[in-house]
Amino acid sequence: QVQLVESGGGLVQAGGSLRLSCAASGRIFNVNTMGWYRQPPGKQRELVATITGGGTTDYADSVKGRFTISGDNAKNTVYLQMNSLKPEDTAVYYCYTRTRRNSGVPAVWYDYWGQGTQVTVSS
Repeated sequence: QVQLVESGGGLVQAGGSLRLSCAASGRIFNVNTMGWYRQPPGKQRELVATITGGGTTDYADSVKGRFTISGDNAKNTVYLQMNSLKPEDTAVYYCYTRTRRNSGVPAVWYDYWGQGTQVTVSS
């Protein structure tokens, strides 16, 4: 199993910044992708940003230019720097990872989710 430990959520005023961190531990042979999703109140979970082991990033259009995702492969950790926060960024943010447990062929990938961390942006 893989455990994801998130930190960095909280309450911030509009225009402010927060930095989320997520560390993966457990039975990890290789990480394909790490990233962040969010679930606003009353809405479905949505992609925020992802980063592959090779450093390729993907962002939701709503956060491009404001959020930056980065990773530390050696620590199996992903960060999300959130700037110019808006009230519509209020949500529970979930860390995500897709990993392999071993070097077996064919490769078998597993998806894991963190418990979520609340981000609240006041107007």
